[in-house]
Parts: sequence; structure tokens; C-alpha cells
Amino acid sequence: MNLNVKMVDILTGLKVVLLNNSDALNLGVRPHDRIKVKTHKRELTAMVNVTDSYVNQGEIGITPPLKKLFECDIGETMEVTTTSIPSSMEYIHKKMKGNSLNYNEIYAIIEDIVEGNLSELEIAAFVLSQQFVGMNLDEIEHLTRSMVETGEKIDFDEPAFDKHSTGGVPGNKVSLLIVPIVAAAGLLIPKTSSKAITSPSGTADTMEVLAPVSFNAEELKELVKKTRGALIWGGALNLAPADDLTIQVEHPLRVDPVSQMIASIIAKKISVGVDNMVLDIPVGAGTKMESMEDAERFANMIVEISKRLKMATYCAITYAGQPVGHAVGPALEAKEALEALMGGGPTSLIEKSTGLAGFLLELGGVAPENKGQDYAKEILRSGKALKKMREIIEAQGGDPNVKPEDIPIGEHVASLEAKADGYVTNVDNKSITKIAQAAGAPRDKGAGVVLNYKRGYKVSRGDKLLIIHAEKENKLHEATALATRTMPIIVEGMLLQKFPKFGGKVS
Repeated sequence: MNLNVKMVDILTGLKVVLLNNSDALNLGVRPHDRIKVKTHKRELTAMVNVTDSYVNQGEIGITPPLKKLFECDIGETMEVTTTSIPSSMEYIHKKMKGNSLNYNEIYAIIEDIVEGNLSELEIAAFVLSQQFVGMNLDEIEHLTRSMVETGEKIDFDEPAFDKHSTGGVPGNKVSLLIVPIVAAAGLLIPKTSSKAITSPSGTADTMEVLAPVSFNAEELKELVKKTRGALIWGGALNLAPADDLTIQVEHPLRVDPVSQMIASIIAKKISVGVDNMVLDIPVGAGTKMESMEDAERFANMIVEISKRLKMATYCAITYAGQPVGHAVGPALEAKEALEALMGGGPTSLIEKSTGLAGFLLELGGVAPENKGQDYAKEILRSGKALKKMREIIEAQGGDPNVKPEDIPIGEHVASLEAKADGYVTNVDNKSITKIAQAAGAPRDKGAGVVLNYKRGYKVSRGDKLLIIHAEKENKLHEATALATRTMPIIVEGMLLQKFPKFGGKVS
């Protein structure tokens, strides 16, 4: 069947085209079926959605990203034919039943994800099979290798270093301090990050407030050639592209299986030419590793997989009982990171950032063993890290003279007040994350939460425990209602209970 190309400016998911209901019936396809689409330049597989209104009979609706991918013009004729279900679906079913997969089976799944031969529902089935069935070490190795081999790879011709975090702790903007510290010391640190999956802001989301983060491989090489460091989004590099396509499915599901997490981290770092990585594993309630046992088990797994793929990974298990610093949300975190680089900022942010940066300086031979954090703090205090960060911001197309007060924050504001005098005894990471997301983060850059008080702080009745920022008024109402319901910050006095209870004065 030949159909004429029509542009439809809607979001339809991964390689999804629109067919008129009559054409779909004639082809014998239903929603979520796959078809072969052939232009004068390319032949690709696409998924079908059906409509009676967006496209007419004889037309095929494609989105702007698909127009670029198909290399076609509006009104051009496409040849559309049906195609069979790929064999990789058989392997996904096998995994769903609890069986192990070999290298060829996993490679077939990853290749079909990259080629667009699997729908979002089918990718979700693969992700959820990992979440509920799990993978052994051999399968994780196969998954990691497949993700590397189905994408491009960068080689910097010298040792490259990086830091990554398993995430789960809100406000973890440490990379915005670590990268300029390490680069200022002369080491090469091409920091690539994902955008947020389950958090209110990923490193790429936060850096995007200060400068563009989408660059191709050649542009990244030019950036680090100039500055020795970069903070960019990995999704534009075509490095381990299966990971970014999978993340699009993980995000709405709010899951991040251990096997997929390990493969994602290692594949992205190997693809970007990293030789040595420090992995930050935050431990605490609400994080991905809630106990030391979980963290140690994960550390052993990722170190083993790294060895198998000839990359050195060193793990730092860190405290994550409450947010890092006081700000949660892209713009708020960028503002706080900039303040820390300028000599201010909260102690928790500075201590964690310099600790991890120091670890990298020791690995790179720049600082003696156990002296790395001292050296990192000196680079921060001297202003060298700030100067380097401004170089990186400028190289990536941002304003190198940006000040914290220049960063726009959500104008709609509400606060949660203490109902009694006392001390903060608990800060709930999960609640803080959900409140910031309800306010609009990370999609709305200016949305998020500022914690005025953390565990151990003394407060008085009426003090503003946290402030919620939103760009949209309805989002502010949603976040405020959630904060009131969940009480993310607990304040208690020294007197916990009176006993025995009595009704009045003793006569």
C-alpha cells in the first residue's frame, strides 16, 4: 500500500505512525501492530496507531522527529507493508517465565529496541521481567556488552575519569562541583548523565539550567579538548542508545531494575571512553539501596561486571538519610551548586562533593592516598573550580557570568510551617521527592523544594520548614496538599509523653 506523508504535531512514542482506520483495516493491522515503512531513502519498522480524524484515507501521519529519521518530505509517497513479530519477543517471553537468556538472545532484544522493532509495551515487558525475575551476572554482562555494541564509542586517546551515582537521594547535585574540581586538577572528565527517571532532577536536568547539554560525540570531544571537563546529557550521543530508549519506558513505570541499572551505568561509561569510575552509592530510607547489605551486594556486582568489560570501578557508599544540601529541583539545585562554587553553600554538599572528587584525584595520581579530599577542598576554596565551571558553561553555550540570583525560580510559592517548638527528628526522602515532582520538577525547571531545616535543627512554632516553588498554580496546590498530607519533616520536643495521664491539678 502506498500512502502520502502528513505531518502530525503530537507525541506518539517510539517510532509510532498514524494510519486512517480504513487503511489499517485494509492492511489487516491494529493499534500496536508493526509495519514496514519504505521511503526513497530508508526502510524502517514502525508501530501503528489508528485514527479517523488526524489523517485521511491514503495518508500516513508522522511526527517531526520521525520525519527527520525517515528522511522524507511532506506529501511524499511511502510504501507500507505488514511485517512479522521479531524473534526477540520469544526471548522476552522466555525471560518473563523466569528462564536465563544467553548472549545471542539478549543481543537480539537490544538490537530490536535500537532498531525500533519493539513497541513501548514490549520494552516494558522486558524491563518488568528484570524487575520481578532478575538477571544473573552472566546475563548482566551480556546485557551490558549488547548495549555497548549497538551504539557508538568515543576514544579520547588518554585516561578518562568519571563519577556516577545510583541516585535515590534528592538534591544530589554534587557533579556540578566534582567535574570542575577534577578538570581544574588536570584530569579528563567527560561527564555524561541521564535525565531524571525517578528523581526530581538528574545531573543533566540541573546543568541544563546553566547551559545546553545536548551534544554529539564529535562536539563532546571538542568540549573536553578545550576545558578538560563537560556536563552533558548522554541521550544525544547515540552511546548505548538502547539505554535511553529503555529509560523512556522506565520513567512512567517508576522502576529501575538492578540489572538494567548496572548495564546502563557501565555501558554508558565504556561507550564514552571512561577508564576509571567512582560510583556513589547513597544508602538510606527512600534511596535505591536502603541498607548497607543492599549497597555492598550492588557494589560487588558492579565491580565484577566492570572487570569483565575491562573498566575499573571503585565504589563509595555514602550517607543518604536526608537530601544533599537544601535545594531539590533543577533550577534550585543549579543555584545552590553555583553558590557552593562561589564559596558558600551547605556543608553536606561541599563535604560529599569534595570527598568523591578527592577519590578521583587519588585514582588519577594527582593527590596522595587519603589526601584527595584536602586537595579537592583547596581547589574549591581557591576559586579554581569556579573558574573552570565558568569555562565549561561557556564552552557548552551558556552564560559564563551567570550569578545565583540570575537563575529563575518558580514564582508560585507555599510553605509548610512547624506546629510546635522542638527539633527536626526526621526528613523523609521519598516524601520530599514526591512533593518536588508534584510541584512540576524536573519538567518545570523552576519547580522544587527548599528545606530550611534538616535533621537535628532546632525550630520554633511557625518556622517555615520547607518552601515549595512551582511554575504553575495548580501544581503548587497539588504539591502543598501532598506536603500537608505526608508531613515530610517531623518536629518533636524533648518531652515525648506524660504518664500517668490526669484530668486536672492535684488537690
